[in-house]
Amino acid sequence: MMAALKRVLILWLPGLAVLLTGLQRAFLTGQADPWDWALPALLVMAAMGLVLPQRGWPLLAWTAGGVASALILCGVAAGRWPDPVAAIGLLAVALSSAFGAALVRDVSRRRATRTAGGIVLLALAALLVWRGPAQLLEPVADRPTVAVITALPLFWDEKGQAGRADAAIVTVLRTRFTIQPIDDPAQLDQSRAHLLLLAQPRAMTPEALVAVDRWVRGGGKALVLADPLLLWPSDLPMGDRRRAPSVSLLEPLLHHWGFAFGPVETGERRWFLPDDTLVTVSGAQRASEADLVQRKRIGRGEVVLLGDADLIDDRLWLADPARPLDPRLWSADTPARVAHWLGAAVPGDRRWMREGPAVIAAVRWAILAGMGWAILGALLIQRVWPRNGMRTKKVYPEGGARKSR
Repeated sequence: MMAALKRVLILWLPGLAVLLTGLQRAFLTGQADPWDWALPALLVMAAMGLVLPQRGWPLLAWTAGGVASALILCGVAAGRWPDPVAAIGLLAVALSSAFGAALVRDVSRRRATRTAGGIVLLALAALLVWRGPAQLLEPVADRPTVAVITALPLFWDEKGQAGRADAAIVTVLRTRFTIQPIDDPAQLDQSRAHLLLLAQPRAMTPEALVAVDRWVRGGGKALVLADPLLLWPSDLPMGDRRRAPSVSLLEPLLHHWGFAFGPVETGERRWFLPDDTLVTVSGAQRASEADLVQRKRIGRGEVVLLGDADLIDDRLWLADPARPLDPRLWSADTPARVAHWLGAAVPGDRRWMREGPAVIAAVRWAILAGMGWAILGALLIQRVWPRNGMRTKKVYPEGGARKSR
């Protein structure tokens, strides 16, 4: 009985350690990404490879397979299958590190050959951990110009003391566009930009609104972020002219274009779009009960409207403000969606954990699946590979002697 329990624990605890260690990174961003468990899998399974080779290769392989519990967690938490490439990569990391460490520890006559093979497998596992996950965004060669009209502190320190300072969202957009901030819509024609980001601007004169309307009808594409309840944090006092307006001042233009307005939600909300991408909004005005985004053809141009400007605040989509170009540290798809609405693509099909109950259920099922995997492995190893399972000391009858060969 004790031998069976020990066998189950050996098969279960390494996978459980990997599962719980990787949760810290997953909970930081909310991404259900198997690569978040790759480094724990490498370290834990390499340790098992150093400890378990004398107990048999089947036992070691089954132990490494315990990392599949992380895949179950990702699938249940996100409500969709994990990325196949990432899933295969995680399993490859676990197996390569386990068998690589076991070969390095091997003390057989062919030690040199096996050690070299083990080093190759460990190097492969390390390479997968390094290069397998999504990489930093790199600027593309062809970057169309985007004109930006905004009162939000996207290009400067809010108090004007630190000079020019790009917000995180601008840093990401610069990898896909040539960003050109302008103050006067009359400059749109001179900018030769065919794209416009109009994000919570200050009050515009009728002439300025006409200039925007004329530019769109002439073939321009505008992404409009019109927030009826701006909650963007600011250290400036209310009434300071440097603050962005707390309500949208674009209603005359938007009504002229025929946009309808729905209810306003207070507080933050993680909003899943129809393609399963995620944006986090705050004080947003919905187009309807189910829609956040509105699109309209205006003349020869197009307008994409969102009733929220807070969503581009890096506090709502970035886990580490110092690393906006690392998609693995995004807590929402906001930069990718903004780029998409403006006509560019940001690579990556990120899966996102749903709300609390789904995550709790995912952790529960992952732990149970890992335990079931360990119990099944213990039974199979005992019956199918008895010589490769847990080896126990042989007991001789009382008074008996071990026969010599």
